[in-house]
Amino acid sequence: MTAFDYAALLLRVSVGGLFLAHAYLKYAIFTPKGTTDYFQSLGVPGYFGLIAIAAETAGGLGLIFGVATRLAAILLIPLMLGTVVLVHGKNGFWFTNAGGGWEYPALWIVCLIVIALIGSGQPALWPIWG
Repeated sequence: MTAFDYAALLLRVSVGGLFLAHAYLKYAIFTPKGTTDYFQSLGVPGYFGLIAIAAETAGGLGLIFGVATRLAAILLIPLMLGTVVLVHGKNGFWFTNAGGGWEYPALWIVCLIVIALIGSGQPALWPIWG
């Protein structure tokens, strides 16, 4: 493995792990009902909350294991753009602002773009589209 492969592995496993952590938070802590209620409070259909849980789980696993890595990263970008538009954008830039600004979700988007550009590196379980 090259330094590039190690860097790609570290980035995709870290980002994938964070997506799994956020899916777990929505499922186990907030509960699916609480998540759908929150999404409805944002003015979007509640089932988008369930889609978010599924996307974060599937995308996180795809990134961690290197399964269709580029596709997983690309499909997670709209999810993060939604957090900027619907939740954090109105709170200013800094994530330390009340309600959290858009700084942190923007960093996630940049990480996902980098993963989509560089692919999975090695090792990856299914490097097709990787």
